Amino acid sequence: MLFRRHGYAATGLKRIATEAEAPFGSIYHFFPGGKQQLAEDMIRTSGPEYGRMVMALLDSVPDPAESLVHAFEAAAHDLAAADYADACPIGTMALEVASSNEVLRVATAEVFAEWVDTAAHWFGRWVDDPETARSLAQSMVMMLEGAFMLSRAARDPEPLRVAGRSMADLLRTAVARTTGGASSGS
Repeated sequence: MLFRRHGYAATGLKRIATEAEAPFGSIYHFFPGGKQQLAEDMIRTSGPEYGRMVMALLDSVPDPAESLVHAFEAAAHDLAAADYADACPIGTMALEVASSNEVLRVATAEVFAEWVDTAAHWFGRWVDDPETARSLAQSMVMMLEGAFMLSRAARDPEPLRVAGRSMADLLRTAVARTTGGASSGS
């Protein structure tokens, strides 16, 4: 949570040990590579967990367009409830390390790629064209991450809500274009 909230540079190992109520030396016992190894483990562990949470939200509403609105609304609610401090754990790290730490950049890129692949499969349930499904998946990740930034900066959940409605519109348009308007979830 510290990396998610404060980023890589602002999160020190002493603070991590204090928050974990663990002896400082235990960090190096479990993570001999120090802070970078700990951060990489966090990315590779929390990324898939976060992805599963998003997919569970998407699968919780039968209509895919309504599902997108619901998932983005849940993100807006959760971000506001966290006083705009806890957005996406991977996005926070990716913005900070993309040009300064290759190991962590690769880890965040791989998590984002996994999310896009998983979401493309989900969109593929309603869109016949794999390229369109992948484009929708990329758009969803981009809109979610961008909306988190705008919401955090403005301390306003509305950008997440707008992004959810926009994604629903993109999906409806894609379904109409690729399947002639038929949708198994609408």
